[in-house]
Amino acid sequence: MVEPRAVRVLVVDDEPPITELVRGYLERESFHVSVAHDGPDGLARALAGRPDVVVLDVMLPGLDGLEVCRRLRSFSDAYVLMLTARGEEMDRVVGLSVGADDYLVKPFSPRELVARIRALMRRPRSSGGSELPAGLEVDVGRHQVRVDGRPAELTATEFAILAELSREPGLVVSRARLLATVWGPGFEGDGHLVDVHVANLRRKLGDEPDQPRFVETVRGVGYRLADR
Repeated sequence: MVEPRAVRVLVVDDEPPITELVRGYLERESFHVSVAHDGPDGLARALAGRPDVVVLDVMLPGLDGLEVCRRLRSFSDAYVLMLTARGEEMDRVVGLSVGADDYLVKPFSPRELVARIRALMRRPRSSGGSELPAGLEVDVGRHQVRVDGRPAELTATEFAILAELSREPGLVVSRARLLATVWGPGFEGDGHLVDVHVANLRRKLGDEPDQPRFVETVRGVGYRLADR
C-alpha cells in the first residue's frame, strides 16, 4: 500500500525563533516543513516546492505578506494562513481580499497552529469546474467588482464576504465560517451581523432578495454564490 504523502508546509517569517519553533512543532506532527525569512525568498520557495499550506507573516522584509499572498495566487492554490501581531480587522479583511484562507494573531499556540492547518486541509478547494455567475466579475488582486460591466463600490467587509463566497461558487458557506474568516476567530458576534452585511452587498450588486442573481440564501445555514 502506498503511504500518503506528507503535507508540505512553507513557513515565511522574518523572526528565526518563531520559524524554528513552528518548524519543530510541525515536523513532530509529521508535516514536511520548509522555511523562508523574507518575501522574495518565500515566493521563490513556493514556486519551487509547491507547498500545500503557506504560513505567512504579514510584516516581512523585501515584500510584505499581503503582496506575497497576492503574487502567490497567480500560480498556486495553496492554503494560506496569515500571521499578524496586530490582529486588526483591516489586516484580516485585506488579507482575505488578496487570497488568504485564515488568520492567526501573534502570540499563538503551536497547537492552535496545527489545528488551523488541519482544518484548512479538510476544507475543499474549488475543482475549477464552477464559475462565477454571468454578469459578475470579482478581481481579488485589484480589489474590484463589476456587475454587467459596471463597477460596484463595496466596503472592505462586503468585498471580503464576496471574495469568500466566490472561492467556491455553488457551495454553501455558513454564517459561522463567514464570521471566522471575515471578522476573525473568536469574534463575539452572531449571524445577524453577517445577514446585515450580505443585505448591503446584495443591494450594491443589484440582487433582488426574492430572486437573487448572485448571492443565494440557504435557509438555516448560510449563503452561496450562484454557479450559473
